[in-house]
Amino acid sequence: MTGMSMMRLRGHVFVCLLLLALLGTATAATAAPPSAPDSTRASGSASSAAALWGDRRLDEVAFLATHNSFTNYEDSRWSSVNQSESVRAQLDNGVRALSLDTHWYERSTWLCVISFGSDCYPSDVYLCHGECKTFAGITYALPRQSFHGTMQTVVDFLAAHPEEFVTVFLEDYVSPEQLGRSLDRVAGLSEMLFRPDEWGVRQHGWPKVSELVTTGKRLLVFSDRSDREHLGVMHDKSWTVSNYWSLGDLGNDVACVSRWPDIPLDRQEPGFRRLFMMSHHRNVPTALTAALDNGSKLRNRVAEQCRPAAGGRSPNFVSVDFHRLSDGSGHTPASIVAELNDRP
Repeated sequence: MTGMSMMRLRGHVFVCLLLLALLGTATAATAAPPSAPDSTRASGSASSAAALWGDRRLDEVAFLATHNSFTNYEDSRWSSVNQSESVRAQLDNGVRALSLDTHWYERSTWLCVISFGSDCYPSDVYLCHGECKTFAGITYALPRQSFHGTMQTVVDFLAAHPEEFVTVFLEDYVSPEQLGRSLDRVAGLSEMLFRPDEWGVRQHGWPKVSELVTTGKRLLVFSDRSDREHLGVMHDKSWTVSNYWSLGDLGNDVACVSRWPDIPLDRQEPGFRRLFMMSHHRNVPTALTAALDNGSKLRNRVAEQCRPAAGGRSPNFVSVDFHRLSDGSGHTPASIVAELNDRP
């Protein structure tokens, strides 16, 4: 072999060795670390859930809720809003119950044309505050907010926070078939959906929150319609009590009266206690009035009006507008909910 051939051979060998070394480094870098055994992960999840929630049942804890959670400045171009943050930001900032209005929108060629292509959305279930075609920014907003997209945001939040529990309340204007098709498009929802009807809650009472967290059933959905429980969407009137939603135009209607005259807030049923949704907001939301309402007034209303009206029990959900605003008293909706959870 000539010297030139030997040099070429050595060069080829060097290149091959270099490629093998690089391949080995890349494989080692991308290889997944060994996962913990399932029993170890389950044990860790159970202990973390117990540390966070203790032995309290679902009807013994309180959650911060937002009214008309979808009407906000970040998810779409609303001109009249109830919240300032996106749904995801609300969840990231401690909100654990959302209220959403579901409506069917039939695709409109006319709206597509006159909007110069900005409103060319397919027929689907969307979040609107009234007719989905009437007043952009008031009864609906662009970009349109699909129901399944918002529910995917909720499921993704829960996937990223495996110790949390979220409840969704629907003001529902769609058919069961339309709602079901929309829910079917939410990846991971069915595995997380908690169905109190299948858990025998009416016969045995609500489970511990730590048990729901450990089993992965961390999403509860209510509707004001009764014909969709086969979808795992519970009829709120069958499972909850709720006060009338409005504080009035001036914010002075603080009496806690039932939303449903035939279901008083202190309703008693053998072996079963309904979840208590407390609404605390005015007819027309503004940041100024929410700041006036969300501090001492809210705290006093819980103690002096709603707890006595409910037979001495605290609300499970406290629903407000502009949940991060308060009156400067040092009491905020989040701190008031934390106080409720600190009660024995």
